[in-house]
Amino acid sequence: MGVRIRSHESKRQHRLWAALTVGLSLLLLAACSQTPAATNGQKAGGEVVFSNWSDFTPETMLKNFEQETGIKVKFSTFSSNEEVLAKLSAGGLGNYDLIVVSDYTVDILRKQGMLEEIDKANIPNFKNLIPAFLDQAFDPGNKYSIPYMAGNVIIAYNKDTVKKPITGYADLWDPEFVNNLVVLDDQRTLIGIANKMQGKSMNDTDPAVLKKSLDFLLALKPNIKAFDSDSPKNMLINGEVKAGIVWGAEAALARKDNPSIVTVNPKEGMQLWIDNLVIPKGAPHKQNAEAFINFMLEGKNSVELTKAFPYMLPNSAGLELTDDSIKNDPAVYPPEEDMKKGEYFIDVGDATTELDRIWSQFKQ
Repeated sequence: MGVRIRSHESKRQHRLWAALTVGLSLLLLAACSQTPAATNGQKAGGEVVFSNWSDFTPETMLKNFEQETGIKVKFSTFSSNEEVLAKLSAGGLGNYDLIVVSDYTVDILRKQGMLEEIDKANIPNFKNLIPAFLDQAFDPGNKYSIPYMAGNVIIAYNKDTVKKPITGYADLWDPEFVNNLVVLDDQRTLIGIANKMQGKSMNDTDPAVLKKSLDFLLALKPNIKAFDSDSPKNMLINGEVKAGIVWGAEAALARKDNPSIVTVNPKEGMQLWIDNLVIPKGAPHKQNAEAFINFMLEGKNSVELTKAFPYMLPNSAGLELTDDSIKNDPAVYPPEEDMKKGEYFIDVGDATTELDRIWSQFKQ
């Protein structure tokens, strides 16, 4: 920043302005060298209470943030979006600073007034986010959410033990797979797939469609050996099951450890998702949460996510640093024609009660 000195000013005034200019420059230099938390108006130190899916947060990222900012991360995990909704609805507001939830869950929390508006002035690295992942219907303008990771749900099977090629969900109802499938423990995913078996949307809530979906799921149940949303790849790698309905990144990791694993983007159309960082209402350390978000959106930090868990990265700075073997993997970054057939889940409102009933009847 420059200060112009007029010619008629005295030498004394000139020296005073020069001193002020130097002082201001030093202050600006000092500000630039502070930690992200300090830059955002929050003193370094303190804590941030962060909750995420298991196997979705690299330990190195948490340690690096603590070292860089002095802010201690209190970390916990959850198993489903429904668990988050239940905890926050049952008095959990004020206990968390930052949570990762899926697209339709952001919509529910936003509509119920359970989220803090995010101050993007504290998140200069917001500029790194890829526009295609922003301004989604579940949070127009991203007032309450920041994309964290994105992905899909696909099929993986062991070519050494499966007798015929797999091209879609319908193949998994074959008696060959009795007690030989691992599937995600997620009601929206499995009910959505059963909807797809009828040529309907994953978000369809027509009672007649849902009734048939329950029938489809009950017919599939003898083939299911395990429900696992955390690490379904393990049963595929170890040969405990022949096939699975799993996260795209889990399928890619299973194939890496066991070359006999084949990944399939189902011909009926796959589930797509965006998981997002949100700040629950009444967060005790909101500015620390925003400092953590800004830290994670920096390229060198966000690439640590995809190194550990190769999902789609909605961050251009991190994507530039991502290994080509991940970016070119169709299980992780599906071809455009498969993406066009994919669907994101939406908030289905009161129909959630019926989905809960179907899920309970299916799993009992």
